[in-house]
Amino acid sequence: MRENFLEIKEKIRDFNKKISVDGDKSISIRWALLASQGIGISTAENLLKSEDVLNTLKCLRKLGIKIHFKKNKCQIFGQGLNGFFFKKNIILDAGNSGTLGRLILPLLIKSPYKIKLIGDKSLSKRDFSRIIEPLKEIGANFYPKNNRKLPLIIKGSEFLRPIKYFEKRGSAQCKSSVLLASLLTPGQMEIVAKKSRNHTEIMFQNLKIPIKIRMKNNKDYISVFRPNTIKNINIKIPGDISSSAFFIVLTLLSKKSKLVIKNVNINTSRLGIIKILNKMGGKIKLLNKKKNNNEECADILIKSQKKLKKINCPTNLNSSAIDEFLLIFLVAAKSKGISTFTNLAELNQKESPRLKIASKILKMMGVKVVSDNNSIKIYGNPKLKINKKIQIKNYMKDHRVFMMSVIAAMSIGGNWKIYDPDSVETSFPSFIKIIKNLGGKFNWKLKK
Repeated sequence: MRENFLEIKEKIRDFNKKISVDGDKSISIRWALLASQGIGISTAENLLKSEDVLNTLKCLRKLGIKIHFKKNKCQIFGQGLNGFFFKKNIILDAGNSGTLGRLILPLLIKSPYKIKLIGDKSLSKRDFSRIIEPLKEIGANFYPKNNRKLPLIIKGSEFLRPIKYFEKRGSAQCKSSVLLASLLTPGQMEIVAKKSRNHTEIMFQNLKIPIKIRMKNNKDYISVFRPNTIKNINIKIPGDISSSAFFIVLTLLSKKSKLVIKNVNINTSRLGIIKILNKMGGKIKLLNKKKNNNEECADILIKSQKKLKKINCPTNLNSSAIDEFLLIFLVAAKSKGISTFTNLAELNQKESPRLKIASKILKMMGVKVVSDNNSIKIYGNPKLKINKKIQIKNYMKDHRVFMMSVIAAMSIGGNWKIYDPDSVETSFPSFIKIIKNLGGKFNWKLKK
């Protein structure tokens, strides 16, 4: 059996740099799916070329959508709403992408043929019931009838009906699934959703899709009418704040370092990482703010910070930092005092049970941790040093676990062996290249 791992034996030295990160994954996938429903040629500049996005494009090609790459631009030739043309018995592979798996299903609710959706080992363990149930209520058919995990078979219907959908966990994927279903469903779809990422809503507004949104008690009340058509979508995709977060934390925990990350998406529904870290003593600033396709963008300035403090993390920030908590836990481990994080069961619904794995890794680092399936308490130590060997293996090749481990090794020290570096291809192909650019040293080993 082949072993593939990074070996890291020393911390990163001080740095003062400007970098750019890969295009935003959430926006890239949503753009591709919506572009397939538009009329004419849609163009995206700086589309993320990760496995999740490339699998999105492969699925669309199987559904009869023509796609071209030209230098740093991707073109999708849309054929209108429900404009897919495909043969019977096709299989769509979502790979590792929960976003793709959950957001392509609503575009298939009028399919005259059965379509099978599969995923990798990790995705096949994740619960799809929160997507299946509202789509069934709208009129789609799923087989086997009691199955809640991939592989799934969906068959559409000509008799679709709008619903009132209540999203209670703060899942942008669940909310977006119903929003995308509204494109093919007659009448008015109504959604009451706990606050979460709103990239889909912004794209709907940009496309002049009839959508109304009002906010009340940390909830969005959304109504959408099916449009007759939607136009093509031309977009320049900003850097991903979830990818930026790794280097925000690396800079914060390193000595005498300064970093500027250029042109990053700072959508308010994604700013939890910065709000939380600033509450913990970070001094992270947003510079050169501007709007790009109604998405807020900015350069992010980070400086090293010696005095970091505990936090009793407000739960109202959870949804806006859900992909970054592994990194926030790392900062808590180097902060003064006991940090508490609650209502985080959603973390265990990701590519791996991240709350459980984070607890395990922190304990391996010598950090005192008390956790359960919903919360974690971290006993911080500003003088934390790691003088032992640590091996990170068997984490279901979760890309964010791998990258968090690299940041821990580079910023805190120790002798680390971190398996499956190829997992970065899921969301952030340039991660290792940027680590090198900042002066990080490691050995990449392949052993049979």
